[in-house]
Amino acid sequence: MKVLLIGGSGFIGPPVSRRLVESGHDVTVFHRGQSAAPQGTREIIGDRRWLADQAIVLRTLAPDVVVDLVLSSGRQARDLMNVFEGVASRVVALSSCDVYRACGVFHESEPGPLEPLPLTETSALRTVLQTYPPDRIRMLQQVFAWLDDEYDKIPVEREVLGRAALPGTVLRLPMVYGPGDPLHRLKSILSRMDANPDVLVFEEKYAALRAPRGYVENVADAITLAATDSRAARRIYNVAEPEALSELEWARAIGDVAGWHGRFETQPFDRAPEEARLPGNLDQHWVVDSSRIREELGYRERVPRADAIERTIEWERRSTAHAVGR
Repeated sequence: MKVLLIGGSGFIGPPVSRRLVESGHDVTVFHRGQSAAPQGTREIIGDRRWLADQAIVLRTLAPDVVVDLVLSSGRQARDLMNVFEGVASRVVALSSCDVYRACGVFHESEPGPLEPLPLTETSALRTVLQTYPPDRIRMLQQVFAWLDDEYDKIPVEREVLGRAALPGTVLRLPMVYGPGDPLHRLKSILSRMDANPDVLVFEEKYAALRAPRGYVENVADAITLAATDSRAARRIYNVAEPEALSELEWARAIGDVAGWHGRFETQPFDRAPEEARLPGNLDQHWVVDSSRIREELGYRERVPRADAIERTIEWERRSTAHAVGR
C-alpha cells in the first residue's frame, strides 16, 4: 500500500512510519523539513498550512491512503479533502477526545448537567466551538507550529466524514505521552516528586479526576491499523488505554516506576497548594470507552503501562540533563 503521512516527522509520526515500513508499505512523509524524515520513508517538503499549493505534487504521488497527523481546523480539512478527492482511496484524520461535550463541561464552556460516562463514539459533542481561549491557543502554537487560530477538531471531523467520493476515518486520541512528547506530560509530576521526597499533596477533586491516556507507540499501532484496514472506512474510533486512571493513581504509577518512596495526601481546595490544584469543573471526568477499535480492528497495547512510563521517565531525565548541560 502507498501511504502518505502529512506531518510525519514529529512526535507521533515516526512510530507510525516505523510500523508501516516494517509491514512492507511504501511511505512518503510530507513535512516542513525541520527534522529528518523517518528511516525507510521518502519525503516531500512543504507546509501543511498551505497544502493546496502542493496539490499537483501530492496528487501525482497517488497515495492509496493519506494519514493527516496535524489537522487543526475545518478549513485545513476541507483543503485536504479537495486535494485528494479522486486520487486517494481513503483519508485518516487524527482528532481528539476534546470533541466531546464532557470536555466543554470540564472547561466550563458548556451549560447544563454533567455528561454521562463512559464516552463512546456516539456520545454528545460540544455545542460551543473553539473551547480553548486565544491565549491558550497562542501558547500551544509555540509548541505545535501546525496549529492555526481556528483550532477545533469538530469541524475537522465533519469535513473528513462528509465526502461521499472520499471515505474518511477519524481517530479520537487521548492525552498521548512518551519519549519526544512536546508537552512533557510527565515532567511536572516528576519535578514535584524531586522537590518533595516525603509527601506529595493533591487537591481532593483533582486527585480523583479520570482522563484518557495513551502511550505514543501504542497509539501509533492504532493509527497503523486504521490506515491499513479497509473496515475502518467511514468509522470513528476512540483510542485510549482501557482503564482511565485517576490523577492520583497515575501519580502512584509514575512514582512506583521512578522509585519515589514518599506518600500521597489529598486536601480540600482551600488548603491545597497552588501546584496541587487544577482549574475547571473537576466533577466532570473524561472516561473514554475504546472497545470499538479493539473489537472491530483487533487493537491491543503492545507496550505495557509500566514499560511505557519507564521509557518516558528515562527520556524526560535525559532531556532535563541535556537542557541543564547547555
